[in-house]
Amino acid sequence: MRWLSDEVVARLRRTADRPDLSGTRYTIREEIGRGGMGTVYLADDAVLDRPVALKVLDGEPAQAEDLDLLLREARVMAGLEHPGLVPIHDAGVLPDGRVFYAMKRIEGSRLDEFAATAPTLSDRLAVFRKICETVAFAHARGVVHRDLKPGNVMIGPFGEVLVLDWGVARRSEDPAEPGGTVLGTRAYMAPEQAEGRNDRVDARADVYSLGVLLEELLGKDRERALAAVAARARSPRPEDRYARVEELSSDVRRFLDGQAPLAYRETAFERARRFFRRHRTAILLIAAYLVMRAAILLFYGR
Repeated sequence: MRWLSDEVVARLRRTADRPDLSGTRYTIREEIGRGGMGTVYLADDAVLDRPVALKVLDGEPAQAEDLDLLLREARVMAGLEHPGLVPIHDAGVLPDGRVFYAMKRIEGSRLDEFAATAPTLSDRLAVFRKICETVAFAHARGVVHRDLKPGNVMIGPFGEVLVLDWGVARRSEDPAEPGGTVLGTRAYMAPEQAEGRNDRVDARADVYSLGVLLEELLGKDRERALAAVAARARSPRPEDRYARVEELSSDVRRFLDGQAPLAYRETAFERARRFFRRHRTAILLIAAYLVMRAAILLFYGR
């Protein structure tokens, strides 16, 4: 008897799991990702002659709750039209009974991959503020993401920043899940979310997750002011965090503009150093002028 290697078995399983797209406008090229709820394939759209990403719910045939689950995610994303969100093109049920939706094909690097190669702290913070902008947009429309993490943020080849996977997002009109139900990724969850206190999970839970992302983006650049911003965003009690994502982003912008974030109380020395950095050219010119004047006075005073 000849035993198949694990790699061959895995490849056969992936082939067997491929959805039936017969009679549809789509043709699968390859699998490009797997998540807790479904598999994402790179496919060709024959009608519009373009590549798309197909997310297909695992398991068959789809139950009513499965259909509701995936289509709910598609509707959430379709209702949030923003440059930081992936456009939804189509949704429905495939011939094999599995639920799917088609979205724009995206390319680029995950946030953690980008952070590992980003040349400067300013570059990483600029991306962080774009993430905040997209999340704030969703909050303004009553949607809380609830699963912000590096794997759910993509940095495109032209600097575009996309927030992905809204599968556990909650809309303001949705009822809270039963107490004890935990949704999201533990390492990035706010305490109330990790404890399943879903009636208390609101926009400040996303603020907490963003604080974790900010702390990771700092890397070796342990700026005390930014560490204080991340710490405030990650406060255990929701009422001690930034009330809105815009406030968190604004504090990061203050740092980038050479000002002290509101979350950080700087010392007199730090204030003086920051003032010097901000006005270095003018200070050096004045200092050079004063030195020259002193030298002239000394020379003619002999």
